[in-house]
Amino acid sequence: MPELPEVETIRRQLEKAVVGKKINRVEILEPKMFIGDPKVITGTKIAGVGREAKILQILFANGNALLIHFKLNGQLFLEMFGTTLDRRFTRVILYLDNGSRLLFNDSRKFAWMKAIKNYQKEEPKAIEPLRNDFTVKNLSKILSRSRKPIKLLLMDQKKIAGIGNIYANEVLFAGRINPFRFANSLKPEEIKKLHSVILKILKKAIQCKGSSGKDEWFRQLDASPGCYQEHFLVYQKEDQRCPGACHGMIKRKKQSGRSTFYCPKCQK
Repeated sequence: MPELPEVETIRRQLEKAVVGKKINRVEILEPKMFIGDPKVITGTKIAGVGREAKILQILFANGNALLIHFKLNGQLFLEMFGTTLDRRFTRVILYLDNGSRLLFNDSRKFAWMKAIKNYQKEEPKAIEPLRNDFTVKNLSKILSRSRKPIKLLLMDQKKIAGIGNIYANEVLFAGRINPFRFANSLKPEEIKKLHSVILKILKKAIQCKGSSGKDEWFRQLDASPGCYQEHFLVYQKEDQRCPGACHGMIKRKKQSGRSTFYCPKCQK
């Protein structure tokens, strides 16, 4: 599933490519994946591209918006004039007034687009690592109120927005925190370090244009992969040597149906 770094990567690339342009036509190939009236988003200039957690926002000059949630396998590609990309899983095509096309792809048909008239942004329900509300103090409050395992709390989008399975594994290893510990068991110095590594890893992942691991579908706007998978410390590293000084082995266990990768020696 695309997480904050992947959606932010697409947001930045899309902003450069489409702001000031218009959508002339919307071709819906899978009706259940497009919610609302496509006329809401046609014929008006694109004023900006935003993001709320894992949801991409295409904002129009008339106040309307197109929201995009990639879910598990969603992709958004920019097909330029004179080029053709793989359309096997294309579900919606947005035709831009400069001759280019945005292809909304999803092999599993879980992703969605939603056209909204007179879009009003809602007040965020969770803190987010790239916003000013992501402070050590606010993170401490959230952790102190929960007996969830820390990894599951980091992935709880109602508490902390944007972190999914990949980066929860990575930040907990970087912070040397056992993913099965209760969130409220973390000490102040551990929370401070966790806060720091969350910011460091997510920002690095954005610089690398996201993660495209061996079983991940994420691709950039031009359909090329990201490169943060080259920097994975524990994710998808089961039975490999720990990159820390302990010389232990990376283990994998299931937590709420998702794979948790960790080093039992390093992460206490």
